[in-house]
Amino acid sequence: MLSRTPGPYPARDTVTPVSDPFDLPDLAVRTQGGAVVAANDEFFAGKENLVLPGPPRAREDFGARGKEYDGWETRRRREPGSDWAVVRLGMPGVVHAVVVDTAHFLGNYPPRASLEGAAVEGHPPASALADADWVPLLPLSDLAGGTENRFTVEPGPRVTHVRLSIHPDGGVARLRVHGEVVPDPRLLDAGPCDLAALENGGRVTGVSNAFYGSPHQLIGRGEARSMGEGWENARRRDDGNDWVEVALACEGTVTLAELDTSWFLGNAPGAASLTGRTTDGEEVQLLPVTPLQPDTRHRFVLPGDTAITGVRVDVFPDGGMARLRLWGRPTDAGRAALQRRWEAPARG
Repeated sequence: MLSRTPGPYPARDTVTPVSDPFDLPDLAVRTQGGAVVAANDEFFAGKENLVLPGPPRAREDFGARGKEYDGWETRRRREPGSDWAVVRLGMPGVVHAVVVDTAHFLGNYPPRASLEGAAVEGHPPASALADADWVPLLPLSDLAGGTENRFTVEPGPRVTHVRLSIHPDGGVARLRVHGEVVPDPRLLDAGPCDLAALENGGRVTGVSNAFYGSPHQLIGRGEARSMGEGWENARRRDDGNDWVEVALACEGTVTLAELDTSWFLGNAPGAASLTGRTTDGEEVQLLPVTPLQPDTRHRFVLPGDTAITGVRVDVFPDGGMARLRLWGRPTDAGRAALQRRWEAPARG
């Protein structure tokens, strides 16, 4: 699980050790840009359901093709072979864990599944992916019906797409691909970038409390569409305060911070501060304790005179926040570390 005790930030040019790989962000989820780009069959239920956020829902309705399911379901196979679906990851990276969720599929789940990955440059059409260099991530493994089938994966090369194969046919509600984001560093060269963003390689490394909402959502893609898409802690009944730590995509200088309390009306923090951490472990004040307003996108210009590798956000005394953005530029050392991680052929 995520650490509840503040500690040093990990080096960003190596694989980050994790105590529970299922705590890592879902690289494939639709809200982070993931999409199912191809499937050989989706007769009973659409392939796009595989990467929807949230748990699958039970459906009681019947349509022209039979009972409706919140997932992907192929027809009964009458010849040898297997069915497959290809997912473009919203955030390319190194896969650490996979969840093949067969919720609500009981008499029609696939008994086995496997997963492969490939790294493809640019934005290829689905037709070009068949010839990609696919490498195994999850060997052919047994599945149970109506279950979150959870598998750890030996970290391998960075991948941009995964291919789920089900043997021989059946239904899968959700596919979760947990891993460490490894962005193309050239995308950060164009100008100031959000060094905290998940899609750029930022990562939550510690949090005091996440009772109502995952801290990963704090650095997620786009704007929050509701209170449920932010980070929210429980009501604090002592004299302390809540906090979350974020490791930046790489060492960099931050010149603009956004603390967005959109959707949080009666439960926004009363104030917040930002503390940076350098490669030497020293703490630097980026933003002193500053009052916040409910349902507001706060923007603060920062000095940007110290290179940092991570930031701790303290909220006083507690409350919810929709998004954290830390705009800046990589240092030369940070940019070199990004390049090394991107070029690494494999990780283990």
